[in-house]
Amino acid sequence: MASPRVREMTDYDRTEIPAGYDRGREHGPEILGLWMDAVASHLDHTPRRILDLGCGTGRFSDSLAVRFNASVLGVDPSFRMIELAIRKPHGGRVQYQIGRAEAIPLRSGSIDAIFMSMSLHHFANPGLAASECRRVLGDRGSVLVRTGTREQMTAYPYYPFIPASHPILVDVLPSGAGVRNTFEAAGFDTIASDLILQTIAPNWDVYADKLAANADSVLARLSREDFHGGIAAVREQASTRSDAVVEPIDLFVFRA
Repeated sequence: MASPRVREMTDYDRTEIPAGYDRGREHGPEILGLWMDAVASHLDHTPRRILDLGCGTGRFSDSLAVRFNASVLGVDPSFRMIELAIRKPHGGRVQYQIGRAEAIPLRSGSIDAIFMSMSLHHFANPGLAASECRRVLGDRGSVLVRTGTREQMTAYPYYPFIPASHPILVDVLPSGAGVRNTFEAAGFDTIASDLILQTIAPNWDVYADKLAANADSVLARLSREDFHGGIAAVREQASTRSDAVVEPIDLFVFRA
């Protein structure tokens, strides 16, 4: 039975996730650089205005502003996540606003690029969100979607150790074809579909600490018994393995 810690996947304000989000999801400047390089490689012009859609605590917002010398607006439906984002230091070119992907609080054609990080599976209506992206993008605008997919879930580091997460991952994550179909139906062309391997922890003990921060919305749906049992199983790896922990994440690029 799922824990009452999460009643709705898309409503972080009703969960414990915001408090531990940065502790569990912060991977350091090298990972930020990896993703900024990936974004830059798929842009055919330098964007002046970037929308960080589903920005959460703003993990990528300031990096987007610095890398592209752009103005960045972070939009998220969670008051608590936006509150944490606002508290972070940034260079003055980042603003945050409460809003939903299905009703983006921007005028039509006002954005040059849209970045989404691990937010697509939280949208109540992905098709409407894709249409809203099409509306707010200007000419030659791109959407870059950083997301997990069902095809990659068996390669997620915790997958072998937390069997109770398997049906939740199937239920929550989109397929790669589903992501492409959603945006193509809204008038986009698929420009690229890449798989990015990121090192999320230097060892398994640090990885277990990150999971224990309760920042993963899939794991937050587990019973407490399954959650803590899974953390313990991951910790057992630390005594037998010295390798870094690597995670595959998909990057989809769409252009109108």
